[in-house]
Amino acid sequence: MSQNTSTAVMQRRREPADSLDYFPTPPWATRALCERVVASGLIGGLSAWEPACGNGHMARPLAEYFGSVTASDVHPYGFGQVMDFLFPSPPPVEPDWIITNPPFRLAAEFVHRGLGIARQGVAMLVRTAFLEGVERHASLFSVHRPWAVMQFAERVPMVKGRLDKSSSSATSYCWIVWRTDVRVNDTAMFWIAPCRKRLERDEDYQVVA
Repeated sequence: MSQNTSTAVMQRRREPADSLDYFPTPPWATRALCERVVASGLIGGLSAWEPACGNGHMARPLAEYFGSVTASDVHPYGFGQVMDFLFPSPPPVEPDWIITNPPFRLAAEFVHRGLGIARQGVAMLVRTAFLEGVERHASLFSVHRPWAVMQFAERVPMVKGRLDKSSSSATSYCWIVWRTDVRVNDTAMFWIAPCRKRLERDEDYQVVA
């Protein structure tokens, strides 16, 4: 998960850091997804790509479960490769899974791009409100039916631009999971039971070097 800052991969979507929809994911929320998917026997020893990695707060817990993890971001946060996931060029890897917390305004584009790359599945951490919307239903959910919606029963507190253990939130989040290796006829609905106390670690909030 080393950084690559060559001009060949510094691709197209240029934005200042303060304009990016960057809300670092508490690592325990990623472990909650992995535990649920591991229980389904889907990710043991496989590869994952985290294409909006920021400072690595999701890529690091993914590496606890996956055999290999590629991390990248459009902005040079200092962790992972620097590249635009949405730029229509050949991907650097063909992972089994693509898993990320995408910029909310680009989440649908991240899903479509991920479905064209991932060999087994795509998982996106989004506000629960992402499930709403006539246009999104027509262009995404009716075309690519999710395998599962995993709703957090407790809040996942996120703060723009930083990871803060003491923060709180009124925003509801869920994981939406698509499978690319099987035909999905019906979307399963799961609740992720309260698990923060069990999955959270003090070292999660240390500065990522």
